[in-house]
Amino acid sequence: MDNETRPPTVPGMTSSDQKFGAPCWVSLMARDLGASQDFYGAVLGWEFRKGRLGDEFAVAVRDGAPVAGIGALAPRLQVAVAWTPYFATKDADVAAARIRERSGTVAVGPLAFSLGRGALAADRDGAVFGIWEGALIPDWQSGHKDAPAWLLLRTRNAFDAAIFYGEVLDWANERPGCCDVSYENDEVVLVSLGRVLARLSSGATGAAPDPLLRPRWDVHFPVDDVDATAEAAVEHGGTVLERHTTFEGAREATVRDPDGALFTITTHV
Repeated sequence: MDNETRPPTVPGMTSSDQKFGAPCWVSLMARDLGASQDFYGAVLGWEFRKGRLGDEFAVAVRDGAPVAGIGALAPRLQVAVAWTPYFATKDADVAAARIRERSGTVAVGPLAFSLGRGALAADRDGAVFGIWEGALIPDWQSGHKDAPAWLLLRTRNAFDAAIFYGEVLDWANERPGCCDVSYENDEVVLVSLGRVLARLSSGATGAAPDPLLRPRWDVHFPVDDVDATAEAAVEHGGTVLERHTTFEGAREATVRDPDGALFTITTHV
């Protein structure tokens, strides 16, 4: 993790002590920052403002609220372009140690920033995620219906993954501020105050040639019209990989952006 991927400074940010274990941000490291801004601006209606670090980082904003961060990936880094979710934690050092103890990988950090500390990691099946100890954006803590995005973990075994993340991020421990875990429609569901924050679904295969079947955190962005948004993605160089309807009746489409990053657009439910 570097300065370009951490949560931005915005008015109304709150301490991570108020809630922990919940998704708190998503970021994308793009090969061409300008082209990514053009694509996501046209497809999702985002506007962009510069980060404090200058031209190498932008914060995506919709209806005045921060949605995501997009940074420029250094040309020397030959890594896949992907959306990465971050989870709030009370202590980044403790969370990083727990990741290693449970056979996960901490790739970078924890590193200190002006607003907190963070790290990039991967779980036992290779799904990449970040941890963040510090200030939070309130809208990101509001839950499935109102948050700028929500998450689906596609993993080998949802119950094994729930144990891993539960132990790392203190899920379902009955302490004030923690997230609860339930079971619904063959998925493990992360819940706070009755709102769905993330789902964990079994069936991913690490060696699968199809990237849709590999373990990964899938970032879902709510839109008003999935079909129209999917067509806009195609018009601006993206690819629609699949479309379906969820158990809740939401229309969804998985999209690959021109850089190769996967994300899902979904109707508000």
